[in-house]
Amino acid sequence: MTRTYRRYVAIGDSTTEGMDDPDGNGGYRGWADRFAEHVARHQQSTAPLEYANLAIRGRTTARIRAEQLEPALALEPDLATVVAGMNDILRGSFDVTKVAADIRDMQQALVATGTTVLTFTLPDPAPVMPLAKPLRGRVLALNDAIRKVTADSGAILLDLGAYPVASDPRLWSDDRLHANSAGHERIAHALAYALGLPGFDNSWNAALPPPVRRPRHQSVTAELSWLRHHMLPWAGRHILGRSSGDNRSCKRATPTPVHLEP
Repeated sequence: MTRTYRRYVAIGDSTTEGMDDPDGNGGYRGWADRFAEHVARHQQSTAPLEYANLAIRGRTTARIRAEQLEPALALEPDLATVVAGMNDILRGSFDVTKVAADIRDMQQALVATGTTVLTFTLPDPAPVMPLAKPLRGRVLALNDAIRKVTADSGAILLDLGAYPVASDPRLWSDDRLHANSAGHERIAHALAYALGLPGFDNSWNAALPPPVRRPRHQSVTAELSWLRHHMLPWAGRHILGRSSGDNRSCKRATPTPVHLEP
């Protein structure tokens, strides 16, 4: 029998915040919002679900642990997601052992309170962003570490990085760092399946139809556009020591009931 949940709290960075899945009101929806709706819809006849999202874009794993873990524990969730690591991979100071230890400690702290904790591994970035091929080894190393610490902590692992469809560029936004709306929905479906919610299966990992090959000039134009509008601004911020999350607060600090569309 599927457990009934009272309160879901999500902690993490921009992917948990919901970029780039527009909510139609100037903000972002994202897989965490969608996952909360799946859980709430499943148990709407028995118990309402409250949901808080403490994630902030640009946060490293260490900052997520330092800034979000204690507030999350204070909210006394019985369901939580802990997703982190991509912002660490993008930095020259990346240390897989330290990142994995922070992820482990966050998982263990929540599991110790009786919370059901879910996490997922990171998709291979190379098919989405060819220039990121040098980072592939870091992603693989972190994914191996996430698998180990999750097995030790008792959290539930969605091994997203093991499925090629997770790296299909058509499920990613123009910036190539965040899922698009279709990608966020696939992640939400996969988490609901990993949690064991009725009505969800492994169809989330079905491959998309073969892509239509673009003429070379279109591919080159797309690469140049990405460099200009996404890569160069990102690099500029990091050279100056800035982050997209500077002076930002989380979008849903207080647990509130999940609103379900009719």
